[in-house]
Amino acid sequence: MSGVPQQSLSVATLYSDHHGWLKNWLGRRLGDAMDAEDLTQDTFIRVIRSSQDPGLLREPRRFLVTVARGLTVDLFRRRTLERQYLEALASLPETAAPSEEERALVVETLMEVDAMLTNLGARVRKAFILSQLEGLTYQQIADQLGVSLRTIKGDMAKAMEHCCLYRLEHGLQ
Repeated sequence: MSGVPQQSLSVATLYSDHHGWLKNWLGRRLGDAMDAEDLTQDTFIRVIRSSQDPGLLREPRRFLVTVARGLTVDLFRRRTLERQYLEALASLPETAAPSEEERALVVETLMEVDAMLTNLGARVRKAFILSQLEGLTYQQIADQLGVSLRTIKGDMAKAMEHCCLYRLEHGLQ
């Protein structure tokens, strides 16, 4: 194995030593063996893609749990968005319903927007959504949120900057 990079060996060791434990841990918390298996694999994929050297971890299980918890939150967020989207679609006439491909694209877009807005503060996120999705003016948003127009202008500037940086960092157009 002299030709195999050291990090690959560390990931392989991490996987063999902790895969079963992590899968069981997730299974107990999720109550679903399929979700536990999927999230376990996703956790190790995330570890492989990260810059973290698994060989240097003092507490590998704590690290794996942290990664797995983040992926679990993403899973539940996605399911919530999908459920809300499907509920909204149910109110449409059958002739207006999008194809399965269009549904998948919309859910993926919703997940991307959700990820983009996640790290904004609650008021900034709310102001951005009211502006971009509800079409409210800055004054209407200020009135609704009980803050000054100047505050909303600042919030919107933060939101726009955040979204632009997110798109650049994630290679989005």
